[in-house]
This record gives sequence, structure tokens and C-alpha cells, in this order.
Amino acid sequence: MGKGRIEAFSDGVIAIIITIMVLEMKVPHGTDLAVLRPLVPVFMSYVLSFIYVGIYWNNHHHLFHAVHRINGPVLWANLHLLFWLSLFPFVTGWMGENHFAAVPAALYGVVLLMAGVAYFILVRVLLGIHPGDSKLAVAIGRDIKGLISVVIYAVAIGLSFLNQWLAVGLYVVVALIWLIPDRRIENVIGD
Repeated sequence: MGKGRIEAFSDGVIAIIITIMVLEMKVPHGTDLAVLRPLVPVFMSYVLSFIYVGIYWNNHHHLFHAVHRINGPVLWANLHLLFWLSLFPFVTGWMGENHFAAVPAALYGVVLLMAGVAYFILVRVLLGIHPGDSKLAVAIGRDIKGLISVVIYAVAIGLSFLNQWLAVGLYVVVALIWLIPDRRIENVIGD
């Protein structure tokens, strides 16, 4: 089975997710800068989520660049990832509108955690249909960044009920970890 359609579909879904997130930001009434002040938390949550969606798109793109074939389980694992990513607009809006309150911040973390788990599953399903010495397997290696991210998300979810700002800070830390380009696949593939 070719990989072109799964890449195109995923790109389209991710583009729609970003579009929905930006459409959730309502234009304020008024012409002075003071009307923007209540939108700061909404904008901050949008920026964080935009970065996360961008990170997933970037890594998905690199991952499928190294993939030579797909099958039915890969399609379902990819849909599982897209499901969790599709919840970003909701949790982004809820967290921003409620000024990073504990429960919305925790649910935001749950969605981040589940997207991370879904990406991990997608990678494992892809590795299962490629030889152990394939460029994909060599590039992925032990995936320390992925495992560390999941642990940080879990800690942040619990922490959000004690101090939501520390939890959000941990979400930012994970984004910064992944913002540094993951060159594993580029280094192995050479493109």
C-alpha cells in the first residue's frame, strides 16, 4: 500500500485543526489596545497549541519520509493520532478562555499525553512492518525524547491541580524539547 494518501489526508486534517484554532479567537470590539488585554490568555494558548501542532506535523512528515509501506493497522494508528490532535482546538480554547484554570489545564495535558501515546503507537506499528535494520528502525532508535515527553505530561497533569502555571510551564518545556529539530531521520535518510 502506498503512503501518499495517508500523508495528504494527515496534512489536510492538520491544516483544518490549525484553521479551527485560529477561528476560535474572537475579534474584540473596540479600537484601542486595551481591548486586547482579555485575549492574552487565549492568544498564549493558541501559540502553544500552534507550536505543538507544528511539531506533530513536522515529525509526521519526517516519519513518513522514512516509511516504505503502510497497511491497515498503520491507517488506524494514524487516525488515532489525528483524533487526539483534532481535540487541540477544544482544549486550547477552553484553557485560554478560562485563563489557564486547573481543570482546563489538566485536560489540555491529557490531550497532549494521549497525542504523544498515539504517536508512539503509530511509530511502533510502522516499525512492526519494516525490517529491524531498516532506515526507519535505525533512525527511531530508543526514542528517549518521546518517552521523556510522556512522563513530563503525566507529571504536569497531576501538578495542574496544585499549580496550573507550573503544569503549563512543563507543557512549554516539552514543546521546547521538540522545537529543537529531531534530526534522527534526516541523519539516517540523508535528505
